[in-house]
Amino acid sequence: MKIIVDADACPRGALASALSLAARFGVRLVTVAGFDHVIESPEHVTVGDGPQEADIKIINLAQSGDAVVTQDIGLAAAVLGKKCAALNPCGFEYREDTIAAALEEREIKAKHRRSGGRTKGPPKRTKEDDGRFAARLEQILRRTIKDHLE
Repeated sequence: MKIIVDADACPRGALASALSLAARFGVRLVTVAGFDHVIESPEHVTVGDGPQEADIKIINLAQSGDAVVTQDIGLAAAVLGKKCAALNPCGFEYREDTIAAALEEREIKAKHRRSGGRTKGPPKRTKEDDGRFAARLEQILRRTIKDHLE
């Protein structure tokens, strides 16, 4: 089991929590980002700056039982298909039963923007987001470790 972080857009608080929890649970943590990002991580994979290079690398690294941290709904859907846990840096866990609705919402917003409309960006990150993320990642780690022991 490992934690894979889509580090291109991962907030520092979430990355710090992931690093701390990985060490606490004795789990490998891998960060993946384009070469134009400076990431402090014990195991970092640098990819080119192509539009989906980090996502493709993460999909290739992911194995059943891993936890993937990403804001990318499409990537979350792909790793859910590989039986991984997928978690947004704000603490929202993507699940098989909710991912289709999230993908649909993403498409509706993209269509709206393509037609000249505007959509709101995410709200400013808070300490509560960091706490919610850390708590949910810990739940995922405990659940996954328990599942592997059974």
